[in-house]
Amino acid sequence: MISNKFLDYTDNTILNNKVILVTGGTGSFGNSFLKHVLDNYTPKKLIILSRDENKQYLMDQKFQSHHNYKCLRFFIGDVRDMARLEMAMRNVDYVVHAAALKHVPIAEYNPFECIRTNVHGAENIVTVAIKCGVKKVIALSTDKAANPINLYGASKLASDKIFVSGNNLTGGSTLFSVVRYGNVAGSRGSVILLYKKLIENNAKFLPITDNRMTRFWISIDQGVNFVISSLSMMTGGEIFVPKIPSAKVIDIAKVMAPKISQKIIGIRTGEKLHEIMITQDDARNTIALNDRYIIMPWIDNWDSTSFIKLGAKSVNNDFYYDSESNTLWLNQEEIKSLIDNII
Repeated sequence: MISNKFLDYTDNTILNNKVILVTGGTGSFGNSFLKHVLDNYTPKKLIILSRDENKQYLMDQKFQSHHNYKCLRFFIGDVRDMARLEMAMRNVDYVVHAAALKHVPIAEYNPFECIRTNVHGAENIVTVAIKCGVKKVIALSTDKAANPINLYGASKLASDKIFVSGNNLTGGSTLFSVVRYGNVAGSRGSVILLYKKLIENNAKFLPITDNRMTRFWISIDQGVNFVISSLSMMTGGEIFVPKIPSAKVIDIAKVMAPKISQKIIGIRTGEKLHEIMITQDDARNTIALNDRYIIMPWIDNWDSTSFIKLGAKSVNNDFYYDSESNTLWLNQEEIKSLIDNII
């Protein structure tokens, strides 16, 4: 199995003596990113921007004993609020944009709110980052942004386009790129945590939307490594897609609770049977490294030289990357290991 550590292209000093801002920083990704950075780098400041004061308080308490604690800053704020973003981004070197409304059914029921955060928020990040002279911005996306069928995916596709196109506005002074990956095992809303709760409550069955359903899987630590690695190598405009394994959702359920039956409940509104991260239409603009794909931007002066030097090669024109035809699959032992590292 290909290494999923995503360290081959990481500058191990990239965050040292830098000011880093993480939007949506009290979420699952933000907590893991903060710990990784404090453990492995010496940033000048690490700023957490989010809306929830209680989550910020708990995060602050959690890391007070860390030897790098003094670099932490907590900002109450919303990516919808451009004035607050401008205050938060003063003298910032790098922005990691993780803030989003992500729950598929809730986004369908609250479309205006989803657009205001995921689309207008992305526009605000680009505008303020350019104004404040931020060096690099890397935005977290989702497999649901490729060929989207729900509002969440469509809003993240629009967000991806905004960040890629942001490079046309800066003259290279601020760089924008995107990372796109699949289901984060153990993150809030993960099916693994849902099954864990049901098992603890002695459920009679575990719900399965469809026994054919497949998903890409990545651990939260792998996601953090991938973001930092992509931040290291980005030149502006790329969408970075990791080579990660697939697994059937029903196999996750069987490994977690082999003695509990499964019940097919049907696919939810806006849900796909299989997820895709690179469409066939994107193939002619996609290159591959040993641990990731890179969707190159439609930018006239964009230069792929740095990636070619690393050994990147074009994929076939009929290539596409989805969770059903993926060549990497988790076996039962690997699924168990993935789950054990979470719960």
